[in-house]
Amino acid sequence: MAKTGLKIATIGGGSSYTPELVEGFIKRYDSLPISELWLLDIPEGEEKLTIVGNLAKRMVEEAGVPMTIHLTLDREKALKDADFVTTQFRVGLLDARAKDERIPLKYDVIGQETNGPGGLFKGLRTIPVILDIIQDMERLCPHAWLINFTNPAGMVTEAIYRHSNWRKVVGLCNVPVGIKMGVAKALEVEANRVHVDFAGLNHMVYGMDVYLDGKCVTEDVINKITSGDSSMTMKNIVDIGWEPGFLKALNMLPCPYHRYYYKTSDMLAEEKKNAAEEGTRAEVVQKLEKELFELYKDETLRTKPEQLEKRGGAYYSDAACNLIDSIYNDRGDIQPVNTLNKGAIGSIPDDSAVEVNCIITKDGPKPLAVGDLPVSVRGLVQQIKSFERIAAEAAVSGDYDQALLAMTINPLVPSDTTAKLILDEMLEAHKDYLPQFQ
Repeated sequence: MAKTGLKIATIGGGSSYTPELVEGFIKRYDSLPISELWLLDIPEGEEKLTIVGNLAKRMVEEAGVPMTIHLTLDREKALKDADFVTTQFRVGLLDARAKDERIPLKYDVIGQETNGPGGLFKGLRTIPVILDIIQDMERLCPHAWLINFTNPAGMVTEAIYRHSNWRKVVGLCNVPVGIKMGVAKALEVEANRVHVDFAGLNHMVYGMDVYLDGKCVTEDVINKITSGDSSMTMKNIVDIGWEPGFLKALNMLPCPYHRYYYKTSDMLAEEKKNAAEEGTRAEVVQKLEKELFELYKDETLRTKPEQLEKRGGAYYSDAACNLIDSIYNDRGDIQPVNTLNKGAIGSIPDDSAVEVNCIITKDGPKPLAVGDLPVSVRGLVQQIKSFERIAAEAAVSGDYDQALLAMTINPLVPSDTTAKLILDEMLEAHKDYLPQFQ
């Protein structure tokens, strides 16, 4: 019997973000005819999967679209003949993230989900699992596209390109979309009138030029930021203002994560204060998630609740669904994604993953050339790319010395001695999820 409609498998289907993804698919049903959405999770996530899955079923029913939601713990069933596979999981759940954030703080080093030691350890836990999923995809859905939102998205995309033969992969992040929406808000215009030339790495991306109706307005936007406009803030990153002279000289839009590198001591002080007073970001999110899942349980709830936006993932579904829609329909529109550089950014090796504007086609992203990054940011971006590559090597090999090297060359870690102390404590704390290091 001929297949009708698309099958999408979402790994980490019990995530609190899933209702946003479902909402995005419902909105695009006419152009993206999904007949089966399989939400997959692990046994520890079964309760959340059931709650989120039931909400997803109510949302689909309310919208009146013929999309069947399947809930499963069986990866084989979820992946079999899928057209797209999306990954949004967290190895070790939020408890692991809390350790990633708390342990480095003991050593006066930033503890953050995707930056510094926390980013390294999220990568070490995640990359072997992604590569395992790819082995299953090669067998069960060899023609599917893998759309990865799992952090650290840049490092994960790098690892897939370097340590597997899978090429139908796109790494995705909501940060560039958030920046574009923030620019539109600051300029008080509709988002479709704004275009931003993005280039860099995941969570290290710059808006190199900003256009309104085709006219360059970079300077105007920088002036708005320096005058205290908070339109480009993120829920999960403390909004500490920039020095006006620095931003004017940089003449590009930094992303919120750049604060960890350009304002390290301020961000560290803020993190320590927050950890002592209200808990780390992971601990705050755990409370937020409890509230969200209580809301999701309400059988009268048939749409995505507004409270989900507090979670820090605003625009995530639009980014994900637009990308899938554009690949499926060969739209040829421009979107910022993580993909192979292929010469787009002159300062980064061609065979490395970068975050850059791409034309999205049925054959995947075609990166748009930006040339060399400005000398003012080139070194930092190259240093983070070196960190990602060595970290990916360590994740695959389980080589202690490689992990120490990755930790040491990260700009947020002050010395090899401190790196070793943090590495040893975090290896012990996460040992259940790091079998390659045993």
